[in-house]
Amino acid sequence: MSATPPSALDKRRVATTFDRAARSYDRHDFLQREVAARATERLDYVNVQPSRILDLGSGTGRCARALAIRYKRAQVVQCDLALGMLQQARSLERRFFSRQRFVAGDLERLPFGDGQFQLAFSSLALQWCQNLEAAFLEVRRSLTVGGLFMFTTLGPDTLRELRKAWASVSSTPNVNQFLDMHDIGDTLVRAGFGDPVMETEYLTVPYDDVITLMRDLKGIGASNSHADRARGMLGRKRLTALTAAYETERRQDGKLPATYEVVYGHAWAVEGRRRQPQDVHTFPLEKLRRR
Repeated sequence: MSATPPSALDKRRVATTFDRAARSYDRHDFLQREVAARATERLDYVNVQPSRILDLGSGTGRCARALAIRYKRAQVVQCDLALGMLQQARSLERRFFSRQRFVAGDLERLPFGDGQFQLAFSSLALQWCQNLEAAFLEVRRSLTVGGLFMFTTLGPDTLRELRKAWASVSSTPNVNQFLDMHDIGDTLVRAGFGDPVMETEYLTVPYDDVITLMRDLKGIGASNSHADRARGMLGRKRLTALTAAYETERRQDGKLPATYEVVYGHAWAVEGRRRQPQDVHTFPLEKLRRR
């Protein structure tokens, strides 16, 4: 069974919203920056010296630039669904002697040949896939045997406060749905990856009000992309009801919380046919730190 969210995403909508957000992205991506930094730190604990790196869902190129600094001899290929993001990334890249490449492509149908990369990296992009297993199969196909896939994505508790508030004012889905860490790990193994390790971490972002939260989400292109989402403007009446519902969440130090369940994972491309899920190591990040 494919790991697909209960309500399919509208991929055209995903591409459009991220394309529009390209120029504002770096003013609102503080969570994405923090998660990307924590993900790249995990490369300290694996033995990999890639000559070609694939950055999937590369956005404005922040991770790609960090990877290029870490692996100075490697070529980094930035791949994103939104052309606007790639254009913004290219404008931020030094032109002379750059080894960065920019390719528009869908994670679920990558425009690369087999075995082209030794490292695939993706930070907070996988949650925008309609079919996660199809995406993992494409990543596995693009990696050499023994290549590393390192990624972050979002778990089901992400934006739980906003989801609860929306549920009180609307019957249609207004917050994207996210897969459980264990399902992600099982899907990795089915797609031909070995020794997957999954970790979870909860990050809480404080906001003065709901409007500021929604402005940040819009600023990075993280709009509601359900295929069966409600169309049209939010409207003052519904916005007032949503704000009142969100305010029922307990403020922390005078701020409204926005919870993100961040999933960190890595696995190795192995030889052989697709396998059944087994030996997927999953644990919360807090447990690792206590040890």
